[in-house]
Amino acid sequence: MANDKLGLPTKERNALLRNQVSNLLWYGKIETTLAKAKSVRSKAEKILTLAINSYDDTVKAVKTITDSKGAKVKQEVINDGPKRLAARRKIMSYVYDLQEQRKEKESITAFKARTEGINHPLVEKIFNVYAPKYAERNKEQNCGGGYTRIIKLGARRGDAAEMAIVELI
Repeated sequence: MANDKLGLPTKERNALLRNQVSNLLWYGKIETTLAKAKSVRSKAEKILTLAINSYDDTVKAVKTITDSKGAKVKQEVINDGPKRLAARRKIMSYVYDLQEQRKEKESITAFKARTEGINHPLVEKIFNVYAPKYAERNKEQNCGGGYTRIIKLGARRGDAAEMAIVELI
């Protein structure tokens, strides 16, 4: 059932799954039909596995930057290694680029300071929040996978479609 056609043409089905996977990874939980939930779980787990296997591949580099006074300053930066860069590009090609939203009663300057230097917040969240968390869990329990949970809710009123919640654990 995880590879169902969901009654949609290929392009529409892929767009729907990309949207739901992106929302699942951004919000941590979505409500959908059971058939869609099983397909979303499959895609989301593959993306998280890709991130977990490559999140610690970083390379330190020294860049020379000219400051506002014209002086050259050497600054150490951490770049993605080849494995992490390939994984990042593959994930970016699948998930939609969701942008950070301004919180309630947050000033514009505080929002800009909080999101400064982050071009792709969803990808950063996957690599900086989910990947270390699940990698640590995999080491402790000596297993991989099982990053999502599907909770059945029962039939939807109107068309009696089986509903479910997909959430990250």
